[in-house]
Amino acid sequence: MSRESTTGKTPPAAGGWREGDPNGRRRWFRGALPGLPLSIAYETWGELNAERSNAVLVLHALTGDSHVAGPAGPGHPTPGWWDGLVGPGRALDPERWFVVAPNVLGGCQGTTGPWATAPDGRPWGPRFPRITVRDQVAAEVLLADALGVDAWAAVLGGSMGGMRALEWAVSEPDRVRSLLVLAAPAASTAEHIALASAQLHAIRLDPVGGLGVARRIAHISYRSESELVARFGREVRADGRYQVESYLDHQAAKLVRRFDPASYVTLTEAMNSHDVGRGRGGVRAALRRVTARAVVIGIDSDRLYPLRQQAEVADGLPGAGELRVVTSPHGHDAFLIEVDQVSKLVSELLGTG
Repeated sequence: MSRESTTGKTPPAAGGWREGDPNGRRRWFRGALPGLPLSIAYETWGELNAERSNAVLVLHALTGDSHVAGPAGPGHPTPGWWDGLVGPGRALDPERWFVVAPNVLGGCQGTTGPWATAPDGRPWGPRFPRITVRDQVAAEVLLADALGVDAWAAVLGGSMGGMRALEWAVSEPDRVRSLLVLAAPAASTAEHIALASAQLHAIRLDPVGGLGVARRIAHISYRSESELVARFGREVRADGRYQVESYLDHQAAKLVRRFDPASYVTLTEAMNSHDVGRGRGGVRAALRRVTARAVVIGIDSDRLYPLRQQAEVADGLPGAGELRVVTSPHGHDAFLIEVDQVSKLVSELLGTG
């Protein structure tokens, strides 16, 4: 971790969990990474069996959190983001699996991030270390140790969660028995970084207002052109604005109510740093370290992380990882929307389908 952050001046809080808010289903692990006292908020479903063989790690995307399943309520501003995946009779049935979902390092829903209190008693703010996806996985390794999980039956995630899932399998191959990488690349590209750069500049100019602008920019990349055309066309509202503009305003307002601008910067910079091949002889050499059975899933309409990037991951895995395709008009966000298709692939990975 670098001790230098580029989050800029300390922003006012927009959304996110704060000390004194209801805990909801959260539990906490307390530990430390080098130079960084650590709290990880996490949620679990089911119980770890006597053989410690049934643990599944579920990793969230950029603006997600530990609340994978369950209703909105005190402490949880939104319902579970993969609610159709976890529960009785579902792909991750708590009667069979011990499901663990942590809030990511640098996040704003209970895990240590820019919002948290530093050892000197003041908020970290712009002093928060610049972190990488590898740092985030290192924090999750400490959580696994604390939970008594020697090896995960499966590690799965989409988008930023897919980056972490892949990094888990590369950096800790003996602790990942099966792997599902959904809508994520082996390394962020110049285009990804360029798109993120515009979002980061908006937040640095105006933290809260800029977070809304960042969400508008990002959300265009999360949806497909064909979906936006079909849903909104060139329809104009009574106030003279295009209907698609109103839609983006709505998405921006929702995020500002529940997310912290500095966390958005921290996590976006971590995603920009994502490269499983860095210091390992390149992407293909890094992917050869994976020993897990792997299913790599791409979305046919994804323009943020196009299908060819998942094909690169699958092709580079030992024994040629299995590439699956989710068919959807919804673009990148299909990893959250097409729960039936994703559930079947998770069941296939776990041998329960």
